[in-house]
Amino acid sequence: MRTTLLRDPVTRKWFAVGMLGLVFFACLWYFHKAPQVDKGFLYDRGCVVRGPRHKKTLAVEFTGDRYAEGAETILSELGKRQIRGAFFLTGNFYRESKFAPLIRRIRDAGHYLGPHSDQHLQYATWDEPQRLLVTKPVFTQDLVANLTEIESFAIPRRNVRLFLPPYETFMAENVEWARELGITLINYTPGTQSHTDYMEDSDPDFVTSADILKSIYRKEQTDPDGLNGFLLLMHIGSGPGRTRDHLFDRMGELFDELIRRGYSFQRVDELLAR
Repeated sequence: MRTTLLRDPVTRKWFAVGMLGLVFFACLWYFHKAPQVDKGFLYDRGCVVRGPRHKKTLAVEFTGDRYAEGAETILSELGKRQIRGAFFLTGNFYRESKFAPLIRRIRDAGHYLGPHSDQHLQYATWDEPQRLLVTKPVFTQDLVANLTEIESFAIPRRNVRLFLPPYETFMAENVEWARELGITLINYTPGTQSHTDYMEDSDPDFVTSADILKSIYRKEQTDPDGLNGFLLLMHIGSGPGRTRDHLFDRMGELFDELIRRGYSFQRVDELLAR
């Protein structure tokens, strides 16, 4: 009887429509019931620039080479909210005796400590197309020297797996060379001006802390994924050339606003664990 009915063109048509409808509703049920899937990381030439975007979690990163005048405020504001940040410091910073108590404080508070190159070398040009400015042996020696300085603070090499390049410039070769050492190159998520907090007073492109905060909130509003998986980069210090309007003085305000908007903070290595 079933075979006879399916020979009729109209019956076959409606049978096909019914089966498609069944498949459609089955898919809807599955994706409704299934756990929300990870939207995946974002990469730039193999460098991780954003973590998973399926939940409202982000990480804050701080880099440092010679200056750390914002450290006390930054650590205080992080501590008040039990946020664990990530501090990527150069070998120059780790070797500076006056910074040793600060580094131990960062470590003991549970923040991530990672490399930012030993001598704060620039690996690639700013202009396009980019050119490499270091050879593989120079790059390798510089990164290993930075890792050795980190180990001197009783941080095992196996715990240091992420590397934020100096000047935030790199090329695909740098990503591969770091990988050969068991290190993953990461950077900041583009779209905000948070990384301009180092600018000196005399810089014609000086960006105020108010404008930096506006750029972060604007990105949160306009990006389809908000700040999910964001790697928000700032500096632990900008030096004597910036005497006014420090972003670190508004760090608590920034954290509180993002928390108010429903975001939570995760240490960068945990955010990027997958």
